[in-house]
Amino acid sequence: MISTGHLVGFALASLVLIVIPGPGVLFIVGRALAHGRRTALATACGHAAGNYLVAAFVIVKVTGALYLIWLGIHAIRHRKSLAGAFAVALPPREGWRALRDGAAVGITNPKAYILFGAILPQFVNRGAGNVPAQMLLLALVSVSIGAISDCSWAWAASAVRTWFARSPRRFELVGGAGGLAMIGVGVTVALTGRNS
Repeated sequence: MISTGHLVGFALASLVLIVIPGPGVLFIVGRALAHGRRTALATACGHAAGNYLVAAFVIVKVTGALYLIWLGIHAIRHRKSLAGAFAVALPPREGWRALRDGAAVGITNPKAYILFGAILPQFVNRGAGNVPAQMLLLALVSVSIGAISDCSWAWAASAVRTWFARSPRRFELVGGAGGLAMIGVGVTVALTGRNS
């Protein structure tokens, strides 16, 4: 199967790429600031699931980009309601919605395509056989590192959320900035990559 050297090498390469904040981290931090820890952690888990799907399937990026833009517009339109939402407990469905939103961001994250399309294949030992299983195992290592990193960002950002919530004006600005960031990520996803 996979040698320990290949596994450790890929884990280190993944770690280097993952710890650099990208669209997923921006989205998770925005969710933590807007909705709190529970939603941010569910979003991080969805992001990890979405990243794993990238390793297994080729997904149409335009759909994800449009969805990110829609989420950004929605965040901007409802930014004034964030301060009121802070005091209200989230309904149970919100966790599943956050998971779905995180998966959409994970599936359309350009870093995942670089990691799984360009870096991961270099760590597969073709002579050991069962190449798809090796790739899925390596992807699981990378996704696990990413999930830990994303959950750490979610935890930290939700801790800072309390400070923002003390001022409705600060909270409104954060909601608007988060919405603009999501729109920017959506436009970037739509315009980058191969046009084949």
